[in-house]
Amino acid sequence: MRPVDRRNFLSISALLGGSVLSNQLLAQEPPASTPSEPVYRVSKNVELGRQQPDEAEHPLDPALKIAYSSLKNIQSSIHDYTAIVIKREQIGGTLGDYEYMGVKVRNRKMQNGQIVTPFSVYTAFLKPAAVKGREAIYIENQNDGKLVAHEGGMKGRFLPTVDLDPHGLMAMRGQRYPITDLGIENLVVKLIEKGERDRQRDECVVEFLKGAKVGGRECTVLSVKHPVPRPYFDFCHAQIFIDNELNIPVRYSAHTWPTTPGGEPQLLEEYTYQNIKLNVGLDDIDFDRNNPKYKF
Repeated sequence: MRPVDRRNFLSISALLGGSVLSNQLLAQEPPASTPSEPVYRVSKNVELGRQQPDEAEHPLDPALKIAYSSLKNIQSSIHDYTAIVIKREQIGGTLGDYEYMGVKVRNRKMQNGQIVTPFSVYTAFLKPAAVKGREAIYIENQNDGKLVAHEGGMKGRFLPTVDLDPHGLMAMRGQRYPITDLGIENLVVKLIEKGERDRQRDECVVEFLKGAKVGGRECTVLSVKHPVPRPYFDFCHAQIFIDNELNIPVRYSAHTWPTTPGGEPQLLEEYTYQNIKLNVGLDDIDFDRNNPKYKF
């Protein structure tokens, strides 16, 4: 087998995820339209028992109440799901192209303080062509904490499957966040962390907008703005699209302040979950590199 040229190995995307199997994920055509309007390194210490104030003392309080409700719903009712993830990220001051992934996610489940189902992720790139066919698997507390991955596109014809530290330079090249942060639950946790932090500050404008749609599904948009640039704010404008029926966020975008006076805000990151199918009964084989439907 030809040795891996690690300097040329492209990292596996970490974003920011029915009975859709791997080969179907790879075969699916991405949505025809590209989103016009993103997940973070997520800690697992959000306390579900936090009580929101009866009366909103800060503009973010209603938003945090919704976020905690969504997190409780996810942790109690959603075991696994498949989806198409569309992401676009600014890295090193450069805004990249849209990338499309088919994902399978199995949420972590706890019992008596012990992990009975580890957080598990499978990703398969659909486009652009340069990365189409790239696959990665990560399972919490397994494989010495490493993800397993192989390249797509032309490189995938020559480079073998490798194990990588999800936070290492190879896996993080060209990515804002590691694969360990992918998924809707992780997104909600990070939004809560940001909301709790920003709640300690003023200069926050919050709006709820009805009637939006993502992938044809009705959503409510939570808009958060910080009008004045401050070193402790991550963005000037963020939007969270919450699916009205599923009670989960299905899209997140954040813009940073203009680089020139009178200029337009700059897209920082954007993540959209479409074709979501909940509780489809994903099994260990869905996160196994030896799955015959995969190409590891």
